[in-house]
Amino acid sequence: MKVEDFGFSEDKCMNYVLYRVSDIDDDVRRKLMERLEEDTEEDNGDLLITVFYAQEYFPFGSEEAKVRMDDFIAREEIEMTVFLSSVLED
Repeated sequence: MKVEDFGFSEDKCMNYVLYRVSDIDDDVRRKLMERLEEDTEEDNGDLLITVFYAQEYFPFGSEEAKVRMDDFIAREEIEMTVFLSSVLED
């Protein structure tokens, strides 16, 4: 699980985070694509998940995030890993 990209989407007028999920088998990838409400797509065996956020909920929008970006990215990767695990358990 890696944060691949983040920023502002002009099309959606919202902030976004793009996650890349690697090293998962086809069954897991398929289940996630079926169960997630977020935008998903396959890319060379990886799963790309794009989550859109209102400005007040964007995990990288605070002043502290700008100063400690590596910490915020690491935390976001952990949180998404836990979230995906819970989706697969349901």
